[in-house]
Amino acid sequence: MSATAVHSLWTTAAEPIGKIDAPDIEYGQLSPTLIVIGAAVLGVLIEAFVPRKSRYYVQLFVSVVALAAAFAAVVGLAARGFGTTKAQIAAMGAIAVDGPALFLQGTILLTGIVAIFTFAERRLDPAAHGNRVDSFAAQAGSVPGSEGEQAATKAGFTTTEVFPLALFAIGGMLVFPAANDLLTLFIALEVFSLPLYLLCALARRKRLMSQESAVKYFLLGAFASAFTLFGIALLYGYAGSVSYATIANVVEGNVKTVNPALADTMGNDALLLIGVAMVVMGLLFKVGAVPFHMWTPDVYQGAPTPVTGFMAAATKVAAFGALLRLLYVVLPGLRWDWRPVMWGVAIITMLGGAIIAITQTDIKRLLAYSSIAHAGFILAGVIATTPDGISSVLFYLGAYSFVTIGAFAVVTLVRDAGGEATHLSKWAGLGRRSPLVAAVFAVFLLAFAGIPLTSGFTGKFAVFKAAAEGGAGALVVVGVLSSAIAAFFYIRVIVLMFFSEPKADGPTVAVPSPLTMTAIAVGVAVTLVLGVAPQYFLDLANQAGVFVR
Repeated sequence: MSATAVHSLWTTAAEPIGKIDAPDIEYGQLSPTLIVIGAAVLGVLIEAFVPRKSRYYVQLFVSVVALAAAFAAVVGLAARGFGTTKAQIAAMGAIAVDGPALFLQGTILLTGIVAIFTFAERRLDPAAHGNRVDSFAAQAGSVPGSEGEQAATKAGFTTTEVFPLALFAIGGMLVFPAANDLLTLFIALEVFSLPLYLLCALARRKRLMSQESAVKYFLLGAFASAFTLFGIALLYGYAGSVSYATIANVVEGNVKTVNPALADTMGNDALLLIGVAMVVMGLLFKVGAVPFHMWTPDVYQGAPTPVTGFMAAATKVAAFGALLRLLYVVLPGLRWDWRPVMWGVAIITMLGGAIIAITQTDIKRLLAYSSIAHAGFILAGVIATTPDGISSVLFYLGAYSFVTIGAFAVVTLVRDAGGEATHLSKWAGLGRRSPLVAAVFAVFLLAFAGIPLTSGFTGKFAVFKAAAEGGAGALVVVGVLSSAIAAFFYIRVIVLMFFSEPKADGPTVAVPSPLTMTAIAVGVAVTLVLGVAPQYFLDLANQAGVFVR
């Protein structure tokens, strides 16, 4: 073939493409996420260029300012009507800016600020070699117990990388509930999962257990991600698109034009059902619903406690937001298929979490199973498939996240020679040693149990009411039974703290810095305000409960 012939082939092949349009990005509406991701990138640069002595203060300042600015941006968007009348799809169809997205982003950012305070706590452990230390390993890369680790501790090193890692995780979580196509959903899932895998491995005490928990989380998380990705591929084959609106239209049969390459597979129900099952499975893994919960107790127990609190609160908010959007925006036409399955998952999650928690002897494992039971309660609201269902889930997530961070912050205070005293027997008589700490923890436990005048009661009541009105009365009965079982082990801990004799060699309660005090105070305040006067926040969740499509 001559050179001219080849040249003519090139030109004819290249002609029909035309010019590629530049993407049209609404930076203002994406500003909360952009601020957080920008600060995370800045945090990486701080690690590279700021002297080691100053890094902790600079990172803490940048993190808190960025999260506060991002929260202000969310409030600004909501005030300009993007949560209600101006709700729209931004970033070329990739991100939804609507009520549920803004409400959940605001919740994630506020819990993020409180979690960063617990990350920065440096008064609980005794000073090592004249340096204050936090909950994280002196040098993450050193082998536990090695000379390298001892040298790093002696030199006063600290792992300040936890701040940019937390910011990257929060950035991913902001996109996750707002994602409006399956690829954005998957990328957000990876962006917030990978930093969490790392954060779980960084405990200063019990490092081997911490690293084991990170490996378990990483392996199981990788499996869940793979299932999600395979489900996305099947849904693309079914609908010829990864966009939520297009998939919803194909499910409901409202499609005008069909891509000829996908004409054979489009509308194949097997692809749809298997694909949906796989994507939903990935989301249920993140929420910690039974039977995808096996990672939860081990990871919660092994991870540094500030990270556990952050994960337990923020990941649940992001994952439930994504699950709600998937079921309510993409699959309303499949309701008769997914509701019975979700019924089953909700029932075994509520009962499984509550019953297994009774046998636990470690406070962090107990809170882990409690969080599994709560995932079941929230699923009851998801199953309602009514506007009240959405708003009750939003309210519950907001209330639950602050109680959780507060409870784990209290766990960091109770210490003995080996670090945190997490075995329940050590908590005996805590109410007589330090009545204030025990009373605060009792408030959080009562909120978890759903006792009136706490946020837990309001949240449970809203979720169960929505489920009952949505025709899931039997589910509410199971939910109330599970709550009664769960109340047993929460009250048992309270009885242990206030009515047992303190042991002579029992743990002490460390006096925290104002950072952890603020985190716990915010938790108590939110718990009581949402319990005593919840109406304003219920109305806010109601206004925010409409998805844009």
